[in-house]
Amino acid sequence: MQWLLARQIRPFIRLAALASLLLNVALLAPALYMLQVFDRVFASGSVETLVMLAIPLVILLVLGYHMDAARTRALAAAGRRVEHLLAPEALASQLEASAAGRRHDEDALRDVSQLRKLLASPGVVALFDAPWVPLYLLIITLMHPLLGAIATLGAMLLFGLGLLTEYTTRRHAERAVTSSRATQRHADTLLRNAEAVVAMGMTSAALEGWRTRCDSQHQAQEQLAQFSARLGALARIARQALQAIALAFGAWLVIGREASPGIMIAATILLGRALQPVELLIGGWKAMIEARAAWRRLNELPARAQASRLALPAPKGRLDVERLTYSLSPERPPLLRGVSFSVMPGESLGIVGASAAGKTTLLRLLLGLRTAQAGKVRLDGADISRWDREALGRLVGYLPQDVELFAGTVAANISRLGVPDAEAVVRAARLAQAHDLILQLPEGYDTEIGEGGGRLSGGQRQRIALARALYGDPRLLVLDEPNANLDEEGDAALAAALAELKSRGVTVVVVTHRRSLTSRLDRIAVLRNGKIESFGHTATVLARLAESPKVVAFPAAEPLPVTA
Repeated sequence: MQWLLARQIRPFIRLAALASLLLNVALLAPALYMLQVFDRVFASGSVETLVMLAIPLVILLVLGYHMDAARTRALAAAGRRVEHLLAPEALASQLEASAAGRRHDEDALRDVSQLRKLLASPGVVALFDAPWVPLYLLIITLMHPLLGAIATLGAMLLFGLGLLTEYTTRRHAERAVTSSRATQRHADTLLRNAEAVVAMGMTSAALEGWRTRCDSQHQAQEQLAQFSARLGALARIARQALQAIALAFGAWLVIGREASPGIMIAATILLGRALQPVELLIGGWKAMIEARAAWRRLNELPARAQASRLALPAPKGRLDVERLTYSLSPERPPLLRGVSFSVMPGESLGIVGASAAGKTTLLRLLLGLRTAQAGKVRLDGADISRWDREALGRLVGYLPQDVELFAGTVAANISRLGVPDAEAVVRAARLAQAHDLILQLPEGYDTEIGEGGGRLSGGQRQRIALARALYGDPRLLVLDEPNANLDEEGDAALAAALAELKSRGVTVVVVTHRRSLTSRLDRIAVLRNGKIESFGHTATVLARLAESPKVVAFPAAEPLPVTA
């Protein structure tokens, strides 16, 4: 359990260990009290002796109470510390991996929660009591060597049972965890695609697939539960049997006048106390195995780059793309090959092309969400990969093709989930031509929009997302199909916003397939098979494309028949 020795929670673990020491010392008192009562009070008939023996017993039990409570609080604080330290890193790692298109562990936060809960479980408490088992065995041995030998052999038997539990349940525990995680991910996937599942009559087939996974999960969990239950029951019965054996041998020693009744009773009580942590460890071994697997998975998360970077001055917005080449993997053909162009501050660039031409991939490279195998993206001459991620995010606005808003108010969403600056929120909404639209909502900027913005229409979500992209006066704005869900009024509002952004010197890069938007941009880059097929002023490129419709068709009156 190396994670219990992690530097960040070591002070709490030390406090819990110290509390365990004092607690176990205090818990020797009841057995020693019984020894004195049987051997001295009964023999002398002295009430005064009984009272005098009761005083230190009460003091030590009060001490034990406070030490038990202190240990519980220390372990709870350690759990909160674990969650405080690991949960943000786990979520940030998931966010960065997802944004970069890398595979990531979707259950990292569940793993952190599992570690926190385990720290307050009986199994971990037993870990702190287990080191003091030899102390109990030593005291029993001092009372009588035969009783000490029985207690030691019993403890070794239970420890052996614990090792057997580890060996026999590890594989079943890992299988149960893997199956449970797979079932949960499948259910999450179904919920994310609920509209398609229901609309196309896939519900029955989806439920059948989910039931199959559930059956596999339940089978693995039942096998683990059966093994754990049998071994736990065996540990309980073994402890009770060992206490009975110790009591029988103690009685035999008393009959033979080799031990006193007090020693018989005290040794039995101490043996029960010594074996209890081992029994609890065996009963909680399943949780311990799961926690160990969770710790291993958290350690396997990709490390986040934490190097401090020199703060660069706010850019004016010049964007230079230098011979970009990008592939999803070395075995696959490049999605982009040798892409180069420049956009000056205040200029707008439209990126068009057929489906799978690499348009959205190019936008992700411009934002630094992907890392090219060759080439550079520079913002005001600085390699975008050298910018501090948080600082760059404040200077960039991004409207993805699939708009996602968050539960909360309109103002909270526009302010990028930070503390809303009322003036900046309204300024961004006005720039996005969304201010009047927001005022028509039931509570205006304070309207709760529901999970994913579910209380808004697609057009409302897109215009509020555009306001979010414009929050903080970014110098570079990247838009992916910004008018996909807009009506005529929304199109006109977007055109007005682009005109205002140009007057403010904001650099704009847009992926679009609509002529109504393309004609308002300064330049056009045509992507084909991952290469720049044509680049230049809008009028020139449109004329060139009209002469070469095989590259990209641009009907005179219809939207471009290509998608991002």
